[in-house]
Amino acid sequence: MTVFVTGSTGVLGRRLVERLVARGYDVDGLVRDDAGAEVVESRGGTPVRGDVLDHDSLVEALTGVETVVHAATSLPVKTKPTDADWERNDRVRVEGARNLVAVAGQDIDRFLFPSIVWLARQPDGSAFDEDASRHPDRATASAATVEDYLRETAEAEGFDATILRCGFFYAPDAGHTRDIGESLLSRDVPIVGGGLLGRRDATLSLLHADDAAGAFADAIDAELSGLYHVVDDEPATFAEFIEAFADRLGAPSPRRIPGWLARFIAGRETVRLLTNSMPTSADRFKAATGWEPQYPTYRAGLDQVIETWRDDGTIRNTADGYEWVG
Repeated sequence: MTVFVTGSTGVLGRRLVERLVARGYDVDGLVRDDAGAEVVESRGGTPVRGDVLDHDSLVEALTGVETVVHAATSLPVKTKPTDADWERNDRVRVEGARNLVAVAGQDIDRFLFPSIVWLARQPDGSAFDEDASRHPDRATASAATVEDYLRETAEAEGFDATILRCGFFYAPDAGHTRDIGESLLSRDVPIVGGGLLGRRDATLSLLHADDAAGAFADAIDAELSGLYHVVDDEPATFAEFIEAFADRLGAPSPRRIPGWLARFIAGRETVRLLTNSMPTSADRFKAATGWEPQYPTYRAGLDQVIETWRDDGTIRNTADGYEWVG
């Protein structure tokens, strides 16, 4: 089987290329330049030139493909993203999905899309599952649009749609994970909480990027269709995650600031993500595939992050503790 992966040079995509190749699949990774081609080739995949926003560039790229994973995003990396930054990500998700289906819809067997669990978090912060009502906001509205589009289009085009809503990603090479690590060592990252004084902690559902790639590979192996949540085994508050991160780096425990104040620094969408609970589980996905996370808790995952950074020189041990090298 040939699997076509958009976003093949991203945090999820490059892991997925490597994982699928190891399982015996032929993997075509969509790239836009030579640097991207080198990333895909280094993981055993075949680089294919094109752009999800350019319909015509996908015609030849999708020839002979049986399964598509639309993992491309353009998530804002600024400290305080603007609406224009979010609009670019919206286009990549929505217009990209439509272009892929327009070119290959009737010729593929399966279309997989990584959505996000906080799309369906409940207003009262209670636990929820795949059957819960959705509550999209500025950051998640495009994911909801793609979910709806795939459900509406799959039957007409004759393919199966598989939507895996993933928890909040972290990994040694994820931009926001690196930003947090560097900021913890420079004593420049706070714990953002709800309430007037920032004392109310939200519960987050987390997922190491390695486990996300494994989940998509398992879904392809199982020929799975439908909607599933993919998260680790232990929801945690942002405070717990940050404090465990700081402890592993030997950094002091961060100060707290309330969300209303953090909005001026990080923007409304980031604060909303960190201060609104999203507790859910992967029980349904586990039952369907047998998937189990390699890093079942954020503690195990952070151990891997720190070990990787030590080994690759991202951090260096000094007489005063770790120092960020980058």
